[in-house]
Amino acid sequence: MRKPKHSETVLNAFPVESGEMLIGGIPITRLANRVGQTPFYAYARQKITDRIAHLRQHLPEKIRLHYAIKANPMPAIVQHLAGLVDGFDLASGGEMRIALDTPISPNHISFAGPGKSANEIRSAISAGVTINLESETELERVAESSEKQGVMARVAVRVNPDFELKSSGMKMGGGPKQFGIDAERVPDVLKRIGELELDFQGFHIFSGSQTLRAEAIIDAQEKTLELAYRLADAAPSTVRKLNIGGGFGIPYFPGEQPLDISPIGDRLADLLEEKNKQIPEAEIIIELGRYLVGEAGIYVCRVVDRKISRGQTFLITDGGLHHHLAASGNFGQVIRKNYPVLIGNKMSSKKHEPVSIVGPLCTPLDLLADRVELPESDIGDLAVILQSGAYGFSASPQGFLGHPAPIEVLV
Repeated sequence: MRKPKHSETVLNAFPVESGEMLIGGIPITRLANRVGQTPFYAYARQKITDRIAHLRQHLPEKIRLHYAIKANPMPAIVQHLAGLVDGFDLASGGEMRIALDTPISPNHISFAGPGKSANEIRSAISAGVTINLESETELERVAESSEKQGVMARVAVRVNPDFELKSSGMKMGGGPKQFGIDAERVPDVLKRIGELELDFQGFHIFSGSQTLRAEAIIDAQEKTLELAYRLADAAPSTVRKLNIGGGFGIPYFPGEQPLDISPIGDRLADLLEEKNKQIPEAEIIIELGRYLVGEAGIYVCRVVDRKISRGQTFLITDGGLHHHLAASGNFGQVIRKNYPVLIGNKMSSKKHEPVSIVGPLCTPLDLLADRVELPESDIGDLAVILQSGAYGFSASPQGFLGHPAPIEVLV
């Protein structure tokens, strides 16, 4: 039997009925009518649930799963995940407010990111959220706020390791970085935490993201644990939490294969045995964002015009880069590649044509798909961008050129 290509696997991620893709069991045209407008983002609740179950099946039971809210901070998604994961990781005060509205205890919420404001620090201390320290000066600001409030701050040290996650789409560690404290400077920081008598929790060591190679993730996890063991010798108290980051990627482009997490789970089981000897009281946290929600989301826009320019067919939609910057290729891509795209209401059409999908903005950057083979389409059809559950709505310049914002729904 012929093995499906990557593009086929991605495009078949949602079921089809009577020529229409279904999301959350709802035909796309019916969902568009229910939402009441295009463009919109839709996220499949069951796909998120299934992804968590898949992780639980393959990772050791003792591993704690945290959701990185920055991937998609839609409150309904965060509330749904609160019943599935063990904690949240934040990158802003706004995300903290969303997290604190859920049943997740502040004891299992951490706050990372450079440049935390005085208000964010004060709020995190008051709420009992763990602050991942990004610099020596941030440590002093946290200590000062802690003393003023009369509340002992919970802190962890975000470490900038001396290695990086190989083959990662975005490198978050190794070399000079705005993230974390250089590993060689951490022992002095740990000494100072002890002097200030803050509530030390442990370490956050995050070396990169969006990797599809299991061996690269395993290598980074091995190095992360080795580094944590060395740093634990200088810790002012017992290491209770070790966030080893994530890095689990999802396939977006032709030739990419889904990440196989089975070998990662197998190796983690072995690593946990050594962990129990070195830092026995520490819980190991894997922090994931895109991997949990990215493939569960779609972006839907409607074709409002069709034109041919010097032999090239353009489908002009009511959506664009102002809603989905990543799909336009302007969010981290060095060489632009097309996200997987389909015409959601013509899934069974046999007649195809090469088209480019563009938005209504007055810039040539407003390109959602460039010269892709799609069912022959016309005004009123629904263009669907897959792999849109992470870094879509909240990562896009929605105020650009003053067009209306899209709606988000969880189905």
